[in-house]
Amino acid sequence: MGKNLYITTAIPYVNGKPHIGNALDYLLADIWSRYQQQKGKKVRFQVGTDEHGNKIAAKAAEQNLTPQAYVDQTHQNFKILMDAEHAEYTDFVRTSDSHHMGAVRYIWKQLDQAGLIYKSTYNGWYCMGHEAFFTDKEVQETGGVCPDHQTPYQQVSEENYYLKASAYTDKVRQAIESGRMKIVPEFRKKEFLELMKDGLHDVSISRPRKSLTWGVPVPGDDSQVMYVWLDALANYITVLGYPDQPEWKDFWPADVQVIGKDILRFHAGIWPVMLLGVGLPLPKTLLVHGFVNVGGAKMSKTVGNVVDPMEIIKDYGVDAFRYYFSRHIPTKDDGDFTWEKFEKAYNGELGNDLGNLVQRVIAMIQRYQSGVIGEIPRPGHDMGPYRQAMEALDFDRAIDEAWQQVRALNQYIDDVKPWEVAKKRQKDTDAAEHLSEILSYAVGALEEIADLLTPFMPVTASTIHKMFSAGVVPEKAAPLFPKIYIHTPDPQTASSKKK
Repeated sequence: MGKNLYITTAIPYVNGKPHIGNALDYLLADIWSRYQQQKGKKVRFQVGTDEHGNKIAAKAAEQNLTPQAYVDQTHQNFKILMDAEHAEYTDFVRTSDSHHMGAVRYIWKQLDQAGLIYKSTYNGWYCMGHEAFFTDKEVQETGGVCPDHQTPYQQVSEENYYLKASAYTDKVRQAIESGRMKIVPEFRKKEFLELMKDGLHDVSISRPRKSLTWGVPVPGDDSQVMYVWLDALANYITVLGYPDQPEWKDFWPADVQVIGKDILRFHAGIWPVMLLGVGLPLPKTLLVHGFVNVGGAKMSKTVGNVVDPMEIIKDYGVDAFRYYFSRHIPTKDDGDFTWEKFEKAYNGELGNDLGNLVQRVIAMIQRYQSGVIGEIPRPGHDMGPYRQAMEALDFDRAIDEAWQQVRALNQYIDDVKPWEVAKKRQKDTDAAEHLSEILSYAVGALEEIADLLTPFMPVTASTIHKMFSAGVVPEKAAPLFPKIYIHTPDPQTASSKKK
């Protein structure tokens, strides 16, 4: 892995509110980016918004706005979420940007010159929610209804331009099977290879202007507008400055591209064909995360169980959000959220395990050593399992490793009982030195824990470092995670009612 690294996230449509899936993209990418920067790497971290297509135009018309005026407003909602969850991105792309649109037209021309674009009549199935075409096989497997949007597929017949994806079937399959373009987890790789076992199908990459008005016009044919996915996928290189700004070569190919499982077929099928067609290397890894369910059920506006990431951050703080969704939601599979589970983790794991641990150590240093820490040793725990998990993109396993150290330090304090050692100081001349060693070790262990938590909980990690960096602990330290009972019973209230 070189000095310059690049990680990307899927760009969402701006016609709806940001949701948990978007937040998960930004979180996973930010964890990786912060970890690599800790190791001294230079990272470019892309985010952005997909601003073309019929859904956008329809929403703009509902509000009596031009599509451009509409996206100028709504893309800000995604920036607000990114900033709220402290995703430190370096590059924000909008597909309505003039540079991006010019670069997409250039890519089209390159693909056309390579003989990979032809015109034909499309007869088949279309999902407005995905702004995508689906094969007969895919439609039959889902009973004619899109499982993600719960709407029937539309049968359409229209003259479109096609990308000759079939010509690259063998090259794409070989890249995936050899690991040149890794798909993780492994079972997602197998799923996609099964999907393409009969070869990649040529895909429609434009629609007639009468069917799609808001988008990038096809070069040389104003009657056609580029299919949204061709336009959107190109963002990963256009945001770096491709093709006219030479610095894009310093960061492409991407080291990691973070995507949800529902868009793997585009990123493993269409995207590699586009890249190979213009002579560019493939991304090194596609990290595919699952969905976040609520109480075992899929989130649905109709059911009314949609969880707003901004609500979690507002009520519990950014690091509580980052903690739960990095530890309790599997990095590479579906996970589950309920307010009860979240609040239990907040009060028990963040409040008790970590928050009380920090408070205990500070209180003992204040009480027994007038706030003076002394020389802080480095505990030297085995970082191997943590680093292996981070390198394997198993972020949930990595933060588990960090939490084992939190629990081990709590256990250490319970075992050595510094309060008992403090009582012996007047009679035992070695007791004061032993007590100082215990407390200094605890501080060193907390600083090591803070280092491990930096990619996951940057605010908390920074706060812990600041508490001990001056060699003297603060006289008053606010709790890191004060108890909150919004969705679960407050034990104190319950006990007082019993009385």
